[in-house]
Amino acid sequence: MSELSPPFVTLAAPHRHDAVIENSEFLTFAERADTPEQAMAQLAALRARYPGATHHCWAYQIGPAYRFHDDGEPGGTAGAPILRAIGGQGVDHVMVVVVRFYGGVKLGTGGLARAYGGGAAECLRTAPKLQVRPRQTLNVQVGFDHLSTLYHQLGLFDTVRGEETYTAGGVSLPVELFPEDVAAFSTALRDATRGAAVVEEVTL
Repeated sequence: MSELSPPFVTLAAPHRHDAVIENSEFLTFAERADTPEQAMAQLAALRARYPGATHHCWAYQIGPAYRFHDDGEPGGTAGAPILRAIGGQGVDHVMVVVVRFYGGVKLGTGGLARAYGGGAAECLRTAPKLQVRPRQTLNVQVGFDHLSTLYHQLGLFDTVRGEETYTAGGVSLPVELFPEDVAAFSTALRDATRGAAVVEEVTL
């Protein structure tokens, strides 16, 4: 079996939190990102949406990969507090961007860190969450005479079905299951088809 990543909690939908601190507006945006490229695309979209903002500070955490940026704020006052907020809220595969419109009052390094970190934490705390559990991919092959049996077994388990491929002898179908269901599904399908079904684990 291929090595599976552990389950993680991420955002179920993009979320926003706004705050005004000493006349400065802090608009915090959080969204799921599964690759650094997705995170950077979200940043680019917000830069385009708010071109007049004073700063676009950000951080992402995607498994072991992370980056953060102060975007002109004093070093350590924006990006790092945002990243700490992501860790503090126990979420992963997340990009957080805080857009600031300067209001004329300097907050100092401590005030900035609290504004950026606090906004990120509140945005993530109130965002809808979901747990992502890894699945194991199987390649299932059955003859045409067992197609209804295959669909019946698929309906008994929590499966994600891929695209069917038709061959001379039947159908080949990639199926994703939770790891704990793989053995039971494989046994049930083989039993139901009297050993005719072929079930192979796909190593990614």
